Amino acid sequence: MQFDSTNKPSGIHRIYLAFTNSMRAFKWLSENEAAFKQELILLVVSLIIIVTWQIEIYAKLMLLISVLFVLFAEVVNTAIEATIDRISLDIHPLSGLAKDLGSAAVFIAILICASVWIAVFISYIDDFLIE
Repeated sequence: MQFDSTNKPSGIHRIYLAFTNSMRAFKWLSENEAAFKQELILLVVSLIIIVTWQIEIYAKLMLLISVLFVLFAEVVNTAIEATIDRISLDIHPLSGLAKDLGSAAVFIAILICASVWIAVFISYIDDFLIE
């Protein structure tokens, strides 16, 4: 079976198919990727904090985006790993490099997330000390 680039869906049907494919990917990730499961837990904990913490909406948005960015990086990293494994399971320096680069992207996303959370916490530390 080959991809037919001349017969691609459009309109609402395309959006529906894209949504269905995304949900299938999220299901696979949550069942098979330990790091993604941990990051989902991080998202849930973050959402609880964001909802209950009395801070500006923009700060809440930055906190949420920073956690979602970690999830995004993990999805891209897993896609890179799956592609490399699809090409060959042989050990090759470029395959290892591609996987390491994907891992580095996740690490950078975690650093960004931690930096945002620390910056927001420092901005609102007076609120913690007063209460």
